[in-house]
This record gives sequence, C-alpha cells and structure tokens, in this order.
Amino acid sequence: MDAYKLWVRKNRDLVRSLESLANGVTWILPERFGNSEIAPEAVYALLGIISSVNQHIIETPTDGQGQSIPWALVVSILKDAEAVVEVAAQHFVGDDRKWGFLAVTEAVKACVRLAAFRESGYRMLLQGGEVENEEEDIIADNHGVKSNGVPVIYPMNGHPQNGHEIGSNGLDGKAGFISKSLEGRAVAALNKFGQNAKMMSDPMWMTRLQPTPVTPVMEVEKPTLATVWSSKGVSGRLFMLGEAVHIFRPLVYVLMIRKFGIRSWTPWLVSLAVELTSLGIHSHATDLNHRAGKVHHLSSAERDELKRRKMMWALYVMRDPFFANYTKRHLEKAEKALNPVPLVGFLIGKLVELVEGAQSRYTYTSGS
Repeated sequence: MDAYKLWVRKNRDLVRSLESLANGVTWILPERFGNSEIAPEAVYALLGIISSVNQHIIETPTDGQGQSIPWALVVSILKDAEAVVEVAAQHFVGDDRKWGFLAVTEAVKACVRLAAFRESGYRMLLQGGEVENEEEDIIADNHGVKSNGVPVIYPMNGHPQNGHEIGSNGLDGKAGFISKSLEGRAVAALNKFGQNAKMMSDPMWMTRLQPTPVTPVMEVEKPTLATVWSSKGVSGRLFMLGEAVHIFRPLVYVLMIRKFGIRSWTPWLVSLAVELTSLGIHSHATDLNHRAGKVHHLSSAERDELKRRKMMWALYVMRDPFFANYTKRHLEKAEKALNPVPLVGFLIGKLVELVEGAQSRYTYTSGS
C-alpha cells in the first residue's frame, strides 16, 4: 500500500488524466441507462471510489498528520456507492420500494456529515463534506479578533497581545503560533530575546549535560458543541442550525418521496423550502452579527460554497414532477427542431437521451 501511495503522489497528473478518461468512457457504455445497468453503474462507482482514494492520498500529508477518520473520503465513497444501491434496489425490488433503501443510505450520509461537521470545529461543510474546511472564519469586533467565534486558547507561558495570539518560543528557536502582524512578530522576537538572555545569564548553562528543555508547541483544541453553543451567541447557534438543516435536506426529500411518490409536488416543494430555510438562517445569522457591531468574515471557500449551493437549485428543473411537466417538453421541442440539421441533430438527440437517462436516477439529480 505504501508503494502505491508513493506512485500516486509521484504521478498525480497521470493518475488524474487516466481517471478522467475512464469516467468519460463509462458514460457511453452499453445499457448505461437500460434495463440491466447494474454492472456499468458498479464500474462507474468503482472508478469514482478509486478516484476519491487517490485524491485523498495526494492531499494527505506524508508525515501522517490529519484526521483520525477521513470523513471527506467516507462521504465521497458513500455518494459513489449510493448509485449502485439505487440501481440494485430498482432491479430487485422495483421503483416504489427502492426509496426505503435510499432513505437508509441518506440517513447514513447525514450521520457521517454530522460527524464531519463536529470534526471540523462546527465550520461550514464544503461540497457536502467531500472537501475539508481548513480555513478559519474570522469574527471581528471592536475589542479584537476571535477565530471561528471560539474563545482564545492561551499558549503555555504566553498571553494574547494586542488582540493576537502569540505562542511562546522554545530555546531552540522553534515557535508556537505566531501572529502574522508586525506587532505580533515584534512581541515574539522580544520574547525570544528575553529567553535567550536569561539562558546566557545562568553560569551553569555550559555544564549541563542534559538537552535543553523545549517548550512544547500548543495545539489549538477543537471546540466542543457546548463551547461553541455558549461562546458564539445567537448568531452562532443560528449558523449551526442552518448547517444542520442543510445536512438533513436530502433525507427529508427521500422520506417525502417514499410517502407521497415521485410524481407528487409535495417532496419537490418541501425540499425547496428546506433549501431556502437553510440559506435564510445563514443570512439572518450574518445580519445579527452586523447589528451587534461584529463583522462575520466568511473564508473564500465558504463564500464559494454558498454560491455553489445556490447554483445547485438548478437541479430542481431536473426533478420530477417539474421535469415531466415542463423541462422534458422543451427538450423534445428543441430536439425536433434541430433534428434535420446534419450532425447537430444527432448530437442534440444523444444529449437529450443522456439528460433523460440521468434524470431517471435520483442520485444524479438529488444534489446530496
């Protein structure tokens, strides 16, 4: 396994090219959307899992540091496996009874995402938890800066200075967390100078045989639910509620389909309402920060995530009953109009065929 990891890291560009080529070929496999598509779907899912594992290997530090459980990888594997669960359930138990299996799958995914949410320090999930949120969101007020709304963790023998966290330096010159500001660096340099001066004033320092003790670097503890709940205030609690609503949206959607059927407007409308509720809660939490004199700075990745969630609303035109009543009708009109055009008509026909085939699969249009 170590040899494979080393090969993947050395040939990452080749690995990604081969994965893209293989994934593209699977879309034109025979019976991809036919009556017996379990094998092609399993091949596509297997390639997706291999791609996720390779990406995890590339992004994982070689020193072995990282999460004890790679939740992002687990989410990716579940998403790939869900397509196989759907086609297998449809083949063996039928269209109506497959929703029970999909509900169980979505429940497992929701639990994994909640665990990833907790592991990340209750920060926003990126791409449904498939990407780790390693950037800090900053809440600034008139009294200083707090990272992620969590109380400052004081380093050993150190104190926050000018609103920044300054870690104490070891005698070997290694430092803990040092502020990026000029003031923070100056304080750190003075701290190191004072420690070195104290060491030189000791007349016995040259006769000591044991190694010089090094001040350990303090690791920032991950906030617990109780810490975040008490420290973030109303806006922070609303943010956590908005993320929880977003996490459970796919499960609610599947349960509604299982109860009312895929042709009913109830699941479609409930899912859209949950999406709007989640976004509304996030917006309201930001407004509360502004009113309290605080500015909630989302990281660039989190801003992109909110944009991505809004773009995912386009999938609602691909979901029944909207697709059957509106989208499909316009696709058929376009296909009929462009069919006489050489080559263009053929390509449009194939495109419509792929769209209709993908639309028939919950996993391709669920946005989960």
